Amino acid sequence: MKYYVIAGEASGDLHGANLLKHLYALDVQAEIRCWGGDKMQHTGATLVKHFRDLAFMGFTEVLKNLPTILRNMAFCKQDIVQFAPDVLVLVDYPGFNLRIANWAKTQGIRVVYYIAPQVWAWKPNRVKAMKQSIYELLTILPFETNYFKNQWNWAVTYVGHPLVQVVKEAKQTTPTSLSTKPIIAVLPGSRKQEISKKLPIMLAVAKHFTNYQFIVAKAPGLDDSFYEPFMLGYSNVTTVSNQTYALLMQSSAALVTSGTATLETALFKVPQIVCYKTSSISYEIGKRLIKIPYISLVNLIMNQLVVKELIQHALTEENITKELSQLLNNQAYQQEVLQKYDALEQNLLQDVDASLLAAQRVVNAAQTLTS
Repeated sequence: MKYYVIAGEASGDLHGANLLKHLYALDVQAEIRCWGGDKMQHTGATLVKHFRDLAFMGFTEVLKNLPTILRNMAFCKQDIVQFAPDVLVLVDYPGFNLRIANWAKTQGIRVVYYIAPQVWAWKPNRVKAMKQSIYELLTILPFETNYFKNQWNWAVTYVGHPLVQVVKEAKQTTPTSLSTKPIIAVLPGSRKQEISKKLPIMLAVAKHFTNYQFIVAKAPGLDDSFYEPFMLGYSNVTTVSNQTYALLMQSSAALVTSGTATLETALFKVPQIVCYKTSSISYEIGKRLIKIPYISLVNLIMNQLVVKELIQHALTEENITKELSQLLNNQAYQQEVLQKYDALEQNLLQDVDASLLAAQRVVNAAQTLTS
């Protein structure tokens, strides 16, 4: 069978790679072309576009880069037609992938969407088109599965969250020691725009905690030279590449940009502060469109404030310093967070590896098409 897989950011590359490994195991004749990153390429798939050339965040950033985005979309459609896949697999990345899904329907191409777009947060009107263009939607969160069933009468397939298995396997390894001092992990995101907005504020806190080593997890695909200006003037700040899990396994606390990293940090049982800041225009637009009580996956899954969220104007050196002191020094507060992490993990646990179950659904979609 022939599979065309599109992921557009670092988390999609991780989950896409685990999906591809199982696809190759289930279908030994599999031919796969993909958009993603190094992890997906290392599975043996042909990498067409790297996510570092696709990652634009925020409304103003998307508008500024619209010509590039449109060129990428036109090229993608052409490449899909030439490859003629049995199934098109879309991994998250909704701004791009939902448009490709609508187009694919007109071409008679079967679409399996893995990691459902967060339409429950904003743009719920997209669901009607999704139901028409997507052959099977694979969800990874219990509450979103209920949302599609109850609000839209859509029998989607719940496969569980792939991070549970990924983190479980990582915990079985023994990482090389990263510091003789206790560590504060800094996870500023994967896109240049978001890192530039948040990292200077996150690192300003380091001078208040000189007994700790602040270690920045660098994003794959970004050169060391990009990070160097942010590091100037700090004696207790260093960086690591491709060692995010090793870093979290050794950290006392973490400063984490919103997104998948908040859930990863929680599954590693590291107390965290969620940090988010974007351009003023993007923030004002988003504030009016996004209708959810929290921005971090941890809080959304638990439907309560488990981890502190410092958003936009609240993301200041003073506020991070105050909250980090609480996480490091208030044992009762720290224990409360860790207990809620345990409940979160139990909420997501299941018997079957999510990536394997997703791959089985993809292969089944291809087989039922050709049988």
